[in-house]
Parts: sequence; C-alpha cells; structure tokens
Amino acid sequence: MCVIVLLWLCLASGFLLALLIHKLSPRFQTKHEQNPLFLFFQDLIRYGKTKQSKRDYWLHKLDVPKRWFWHFYAVSVVWNGLLLVLSLHLKLQNQSYPQWLTYLLSFLCGMQWNESQVPQLSTLLVQLFLWSHSLRRLLECLFVSVYSEGVIHIAQYMFGIGYYIILGLTVICSNNFLDAKGVGSLFHQLDLGHLSGTALFISASLLQHSSLVTLARLRTGNSGTVKTFDHGVPHGGWFELVSCPHYFAELLIYVSLGLVFGGLSLTWWTVVSYVLFNQALAAQLCQEFYMTKFEGYPRHRYAFLPFVL
Repeated sequence: MCVIVLLWLCLASGFLLALLIHKLSPRFQTKHEQNPLFLFFQDLIRYGKTKQSKRDYWLHKLDVPKRWFWHFYAVSVVWNGLLLVLSLHLKLQNQSYPQWLTYLLSFLCGMQWNESQVPQLSTLLVQLFLWSHSLRRLLECLFVSVYSEGVIHIAQYMFGIGYYIILGLTVICSNNFLDAKGVGSLFHQLDLGHLSGTALFISASLLQHSSLVTLARLRTGNSGTVKTFDHGVPHGGWFELVSCPHYFAELLIYVSLGLVFGGLSLTWWTVVSYVLFNQALAAQLCQEFYMTKFEGYPRHRYAFLPFVL
C-alpha cells in the first residue's frame, strides 16, 4: 500500500474513531469530565462556536483565531495554482514531471509511480477545480463570512496549512492510476465522468456558497453591515433538511472530483472517506450546539447527510 493512501486511510480512521468516541462520551462524561486527556480530546475536535465555554487556562494558550481560516485557502491557491500551471505546461510539451517532484511522488505513491507519466485531462480538471474551490473559499473568508472571536486549536491550524499541500500531491498521485485511454489530446479524453463530475462540482459549489451567505446574513442582514456577532438559527433552502448544508456540499465537491477521475482512483476515494468523517464530526458538534443554545431549534433536521445522519 502506498504512503499517500495509507495517510488518508489513517486520517479517515482517526476522524471516524473521534466521531464514535464523541457519540459515546455522554455515557462517561460525568466520570471523566475533569480528566486532562478527555478535556484535551474535546478541545482538539472542536473549533469556533462548538468550543466548550469552560476550558482550563492552559488550553487557551493553544488557541489561534478562527478567522485565520483564510490562511489555508491562500496557501492552496498559491501551491495548487503552481501545480496546475506546471501540469498544463508538461501536457502541452508532452513532458514528464521534474525530477524533484518525481522523487517526492515516488515516495508518496510507491514504486508503481510511472516517471514518464504525462498529466491527463482528469488530473488537469481536478487541479483546476481544486484551485477554483480554494479561490472561492478564500474570497468567502475575506468578504462574505463574519467571524466573531471564535478560535481554533494550533494543531488544527497547522494541519490545515499542510492539508492542501498534501491534497495537491494526492491529485497528481491519482493521475498514475488512470486508464491508458487517457493518452492523447485533451479533447479526445473527454467522457461522461468529466461532464457529470463538472456538473456536480458546480452544483455543490453553488450550494456551499449560498449556505455561507445565509449564515453571514444572520449577522449582517441584507445590508451587508455587521449588526451582531451572536449566533442565530439559519432557515431556508437546504437548512430545512440539515444543520450544516455547507459541510454536505464540501463532501459533494470531493465526490464530484472522484467522478472526474472516472470513479477509478482508489487514492481519491480515500480522500473522500476522510472528508466524510471529518465533516460528519464537525456537523454533529454544530447540531449539538444549536440544540443546546436554541430551545426551539427544529428537531427534524439532520446534522449532515439528508435523511441519513
């Protein structure tokens, strides 16, 4: 098993385990609520509004502002933009990746990495979509979302910085497992997987954006001027089905990229499994926050996946 697949499987398993532990925690929370390890676990999986109000003093020393989320997407725009430009250049020149990148990919992707591999249409599209997704999220963080004094753990911050760097390399690794039919001009490689994946990507991106606009307007109203930093109950659209449609949309975006890969890349589906459990945990914590804070919060809403979770 190659390093990159093992990495994503470990991350997916870790967040699945964290979700299960959290779901079971009410059974032993009273007994262990003062246990430093239990407190650290709870602090590590929470961020923003889901951070517990009563936290030990030392835990506050590990906080950074949640508004620094934009750093993640800035890094992604630069790094994945560079990889996209490099891949386009290599495709047009029918050249392989440079030696430094080939060595890195050989380590991450295993001995099966083909050093003469030329970037194919699926890879270029996924790189383009990943870059555009990061750019949109960067602009939303800077100009749409309204951040209060919420915080994230320094470990979450460092993970977020490295996440999109590894993700960009994972896209290239996935290129190595594509069918040989990908050889040839970009136009002749176009198939139903590319079209369906593109359609889902656009739809999911619009859903995520509209959900984030709805959340922002809870604090700004239609004027765009910040009126409050308090939390409110969102209504309308997919918020009537799930508490966190923006997290659901994030999962759909990654699924759409799997379709662009033709559904054949095991490497990419390990990434999707990580996103599933990561977003499921975040959505579960958000829904618990809403139900605790707002007595009349709609109980019929699912946390993350409509009619499932």
